[in-house]
Amino acid sequence: MIQLRPYQCAGIASIREAFGPLHKRAPLYVLPTGAGKSLTFSFIAHGAADKGNRVYILSHRQELIDQISGALDLTGTPHGFIAAGYPTLDAHVQIASVQTLVRRLDRTPQPDLIVIDEAHHARAQTFERIIREWPRAKLLGVTATPIRLSGEGLGTIFDHLITGPSMRELIEGGYLAPYRLFSPPTVDASGLHKRGGEFVTAEAEALLDRPAITGSALEHYRQHADGLPALVFCVSIQHAKSVADQFREAGYAAFSIDGTMERTVRRGVVEDFRAGRIKVVTSVALLEEGFDMPGAHVGIFLRPTQSLGLYLQQIGRILRPCEGKTHALLLDHVGNCYRHGLPDELRQWALAADDGEARRKPGASVRICASCFCALPSQAKACSECGYEFPPKPREIEQRDGELAEVTPEMLAAQAARRAERREQGRAQSLEALREIERRKGFRRGWAEHVYHGRLAKRARA
Repeated sequence: MIQLRPYQCAGIASIREAFGPLHKRAPLYVLPTGAGKSLTFSFIAHGAADKGNRVYILSHRQELIDQISGALDLTGTPHGFIAAGYPTLDAHVQIASVQTLVRRLDRTPQPDLIVIDEAHHARAQTFERIIREWPRAKLLGVTATPIRLSGEGLGTIFDHLITGPSMRELIEGGYLAPYRLFSPPTVDASGLHKRGGEFVTAEAEALLDRPAITGSALEHYRQHADGLPALVFCVSIQHAKSVADQFREAGYAAFSIDGTMERTVRRGVVEDFRAGRIKVVTSVALLEEGFDMPGAHVGIFLRPTQSLGLYLQQIGRILRPCEGKTHALLLDHVGNCYRHGLPDELRQWALAADDGEARRKPGASVRICASCFCALPSQAKACSECGYEFPPKPREIEQRDGELAEVTPEMLAAQAARRAERREQGRAQSLEALREIERRKGFRRGWAEHVYHGRLAKRARA
């Protein structure tokens, strides 16, 4: 049996407590990407099977099925599959593709425990149909991001929230790699429309799938991470193919993968990447969830998203530690960090419905070197990387087109404050509400009337 990490042991104990003394039917366990969720719930499944219970582990993607099978092997848990193209074996534990299981419900024995991997998808119709079919079965959900873009809460399915260590704690403990985050100010996604809360794919593809944009990504990759293994997160299949083509033309071994490819082809690309025969892998969707590629040193982000969950899932792919990786390098070319904050900011999760965003606690203050963009403690007097001495007076941040500026918590906090102010003004629909903002903010007299009459004039023109 593999040796568990202390926080994994604590998670297993909390899950068992939820099912036992707390008398919960459906706990949800939250653990950041790369921290070993599959191994944790595999121990739960192993213990349940030893007691004669039937366990189904639900997954929505082939790569996840393979990963779960590997985790069950590590825990010495015999298992079978309810999935097309996989062997049918008689075992107490079955890994089930939700697409296959939902078609076989009428001829599948009732389970005692259902484990839902990537449980933020549990509100999807296929998952909910399976859950309704066996109302007496216990549920265990596991996810790194217990939120949905739509704002729907997971409390209609799960009744108890268990949170493991945060991303920051895992980085400090050496379980995830530290990171350096850069964001070039070259892509402006403010003009993109939204559908279902997310940017319209066709518009994002038209904006991002251009030689100049990919050329900028290539330039910064060559400057900061030349030859290091990289994953590129793209907008569409065609965009991923175009990016891979341009990287190959620049002399890098690059390959694009997508869900239309045969399973063996995708596996071959993963093996070649891990072996170093492929340096850059581009994709849309496939790389974002359950894609275990610890050899990735660099993440290149070319897909703007309004989803905090997707943002964290993508970054988690790059933070897995591996030999030779002193830190993960994150090249955010689409400004996702400005929408969602630094990856390791402390976030408060909840089962209740919200606005699709987790509430954030403010991150630690840092100081950025104006010479090499190295992040340093706020009290630093000189840069430990290049020796640059900080001037005693605060200095305006200079931003040059095409250069990477390392993102700081102060920059993100200022942007968040401006957005909050605009939202507050937008919610104030009456003249009296605007006057209240004028009084509270100390705006000049007449500001409220100016804004109010301006709105009326705009509506009249429309």
